[in-house]
Order: sequence, then C-alpha cells, then structure tokens
Amino acid sequence: MGRRLTEGRAARGGRGRAARRGRRRALAVLAATSMCVVAGFPTQATAAGTPSPYAFAEGAEVIEGATSNSGGHLLVAGSTYKSVLPRVGQRFYRLELKAKENAYVSATAVPKLGTKVSYADGLKVSVQDANGYTCSPLDTEKARFGSAESARPITATASRRVGTDEKSCTGAGTYYVLVERISDPESSQEEWDLELRVASEPVLRLAGTTTPPRTGDSASPEPPAGARKVRAGGTSFNKARGLENGIWGDRLEPGETRFYRVPVDWGQRLSVGAELGGSDTGTTERDQGFVPTALVMSLTNPVRAEVDDADTAYDGKQSVTALRPLPPVAYENRYDPASKVSAMRFAGWYYLAVHLNPDVARKFGRAPLDVTLRITVEGSPRPGPSYAGASVPADEFSVTERDTEAARRGESNAADTSTGGGGGDDRVMAAVAAGGIGTGMGLLVILGAWTLIARRRAAAVALRRAASSSSSAVPRAGAGAGTAHAAEFGPPRGW
Repeated sequence: MGRRLTEGRAARGGRGRAARRGRRRALAVLAATSMCVVAGFPTQATAAGTPSPYAFAEGAEVIEGATSNSGGHLLVAGSTYKSVLPRVGQRFYRLELKAKENAYVSATAVPKLGTKVSYADGLKVSVQDANGYTCSPLDTEKARFGSAESARPITATASRRVGTDEKSCTGAGTYYVLVERISDPESSQEEWDLELRVASEPVLRLAGTTTPPRTGDSASPEPPAGARKVRAGGTSFNKARGLENGIWGDRLEPGETRFYRVPVDWGQRLSVGAELGGSDTGTTERDQGFVPTALVMSLTNPVRAEVDDADTAYDGKQSVTALRPLPPVAYENRYDPASKVSAMRFAGWYYLAVHLNPDVARKFGRAPLDVTLRITVEGSPRPGPSYAGASVPADEFSVTERDTEAARRGESNAADTSTGGGGGDDRVMAAVAAGGIGTGMGLLVILGAWTLIARRRAAAVALRRAASSSSSAVPRAGAGAGTAHAAEFGPPRGW
C-alpha cells in the first residue's frame, strides 16, 4: 500500500513537472518571438546619440567631401548624395556647369537625435567659381536650428544663376560647392550626416522681364472646410507624403519630424496652417507646463530652398500657427528682394516639414500629440515659361496629372503605386497592423496548444505508471524491484 501511495505521488509530480516544462518552453519561444517582432520597429527613445530616422534617397551615392576644392567629388544634376559634415572644418564638392544653366545645390544636415544644439547652430552652403567668388548669394544659404534648439533635419540651398542681371559666375566650367558647419562651442562635438541634391534649370528661350509681378492681394486665402483626414507624414524629403486641398491629421511624438509635399502649379497660390492638439496628461514638471517653441513648420520649394517658416508655443492646450501669405508661383518672383517671394519661382512639389520639440515630452509626457494641417492651393494653373533646349525639366518645375493624382492618393516619392487607395505608406501601416495582430493571435494559439500537449503527455505518463504498478505486484524472475519503472522518469519523449 505504501509503495502504491509513493508511486501515485511520483506520477502526480511527474505530471506537474512535464506541464511546467511545456509551459516554460512555450514561454521561452513566445519571448524570443516577441523580441524578434519588437526588434523590427523603432523605439521611442530619443537619447543623445540615437541615429535620426531620416530616410536618405534610395540608391544615393555615398561620397566624402574634400578639405580643399582641388579634390571635390563631382555632383551631377538630378542626383542625390549622402555625405558627412564634421564638427570643425569645411567640405568641398565640384560641379561642371554650362554657360546657360541655373544650378541649385541643397544640403540637408541630419544630426543624431537628442544631441545638443543651440539657437545659432546650423550650416552654410555656397557655390563658388575658380577664384573663390560666391555666386548668386541667397538668404537661403544658411540654416539654423533657431529658438527650438532641438536636433532635427535642417536644409540650406545655394545657387549659380545666369541672366541679364547676373554679372559673375557666367561662364561654362568647373564650380565648387562649399558646405560649412556653424557651431556654438558648447554644442555637440558629433559629426552630422549630410544629404546633397543638385537641380538644374535651363535659361528661358527668350529673355523676359526682370520686374517681379505685383500680386496686389496679400490676404490669406479662405481656409479649407470639411472633415479631418488622417495621413501620416514621411521621415524625409524622399518619403514626403502627398497632400492636396483639405484638412489633414497626423500624430507626432516629441522629437519627431514629419515631411509632406504639395503640388503647386504656375499661377497657383499655397496657404498652410497648423494646429497642435491639447494634451490630456497634464504637466510633468510643476509650474513649468510651457514650451516656447513647441511646433516648428518649414516650407521649401522644389529645389529645397526655404520659402517660409512658422512656430507656436504650447501650454498643454490647443495652439495654432500659419505661414505668412505667399504670392502665386511665377518665374519673375526670383527678381523680388523678399526671400519668401523670390523662393516661389518654380512650379512643382513644395515640401512641408513639421517638427515637435522634444521638450514637450519632459513637460507633458511622451504621448503623441495630434497635429492638423490645413492646406489650400488657390487659383487655376497657368502656362509656364518657355525654357531653352529640347527638353523641359517637367519632373522638377511643373505639375503633371500624375503629380496631382499622387497628392490625392497620398503617395511619397518612393511609394508603390501598383494598387489604389490611400498611398503606399497607408498600405504598409495596414499590413504592419494586420501582421502584428496576426502574430499575437498566432502566438496565443501556439502557447495554448503547447500547454495542452504538455498536459496530455503528463497524463499519459501517469497512466503508464499506474499500469506498471498493477503488473509489478507479481515480480518477474530476474527483475529487481527498483528497475521496472526506471525508463519512465525524465522529460516526455519528443521534447
């Protein structure tokens, strides 16, 4: 009797151990799978030194800037490059230009997230001739982080222009692009990633007036009405999401920068307003629930030269801002001394970058905040200028039916347009969401199945032991009392 009680306890113990082993193995696989799933997504941390999520152009050539103009890498019009800008020093690159060719070079500095930057930190870019003379100075040659003092992508653009009013840098030949970093001594010592893009614009077939147009109406257009539509922005110029007339919603985490793009044709006028939604978390620092520059919005033209910017403070309640009234797009705007007018010189894609200051997290928590963009493109398209040469740079300086459709669908530059709907990124996010739900359900099913298997195998062990204990009442010749069940101990077979 005592022996049977002992074997019964052993059977129950074996069943419990087997079940526990099954559960442990299932949980281990679940944890490993969860780590794999989570590893595929970026974290929300913005600690100093975290790489920026800025998406560089696909296939961009990685180049190294030279410390003098004698060894600068050749930059080709229509191409995008990735380089590095050091903390101290300057970097040279090279252009080969025709006598009758306007060239624009943009440089986007991409510091790591969380790095220390000051109001005056930034970069400067210029185009120089062989004598070191700066061609066509622009207000857009410098870009600074400004009052937000938060690390984010910033862009400066330089040019070499030709025309009756241009007296220097007029011949064909080699020109040099100089990129310099403007740094405060107390700022981060880390180098910045750099994206360079070159655009070329032919001269006009026939020289026209050099007098800027008189717009007359400086009032902002009537803001759009209707329902707010959700459309997540991209992480760079190259992934900017298309927008058309309407009210568009997104959610930004503190420290994030989102990019959007709007097609604006010749004769059309763009108006942009932004709203930052209220926070329902309250402040995390007593009596300090105020960020003086919380939301920063910047508009750039098709060659990435800045048109205008705006920002707003934030105290946890809804806040609004808007760009100043802009003129209709016209070729002759380039002759206006005001930079926000001069920059409205091209038809094409205009880029909107929206940044939420990381200080918002310290004072209101890391929860994403709602951002609403109000986009208005006013006026009917007009014929564009007649450029010299056989080909017109349609991709850079015009709006096609394909562009209009891309804005309606919310496509980015690199979006997959093989299927309809709300654009490539919307489909990707839907797939990610479905994949995440499917993965979670699958893991739960697997965990339940493994638990059930472990229990059934433990029960089978107990039954075999009970059967063996019944037959062992009459010992077989030559069999020791303690050897009949030795093989039944240990983990279930197959595990």
